[in-house]
Amino acid sequence: MNWYVDVLKKYAVFSGRARRQEYWMYTLFNVIAAIVLAIIGRVIGFPALVAVYYLAVLVPSLAVAVRRLHDTGRSGWAILIGIIPLVGGIILLVWFVSEGKPEANQYGENPKHAVAA
Repeated sequence: MNWYVDVLKKYAVFSGRARRQEYWMYTLFNVIAAIVLAIIGRVIGFPALVAVYYLAVLVPSLAVAVRRLHDTGRSGWAILIGIIPLVGGIILLVWFVSEGKPEANQYGENPKHAVAA
């Protein structure tokens, strides 16, 4: 749960790097929250509740995705490749699951080594 809260604390921080664990734990909690809110929304008669939630977490989701791309040595603008139907999403998925660059890059120090130190 700390990973989710940490990403929300960095609400609009598009600089720096995000580890795979940070990105995927945030994504996991995001999906779980969306499923729970979809069920609650259906029960209370407000199915748009999950859409409201997704609008609320849009900026932090983009920010952590950009920081994840920075960790792999790519520009945050590379997220726009996702607008290419089917292929763009697959390419982004491969980039998101790939190991970050072990050395410091133009986006900062390796967050994996910063945590270990």
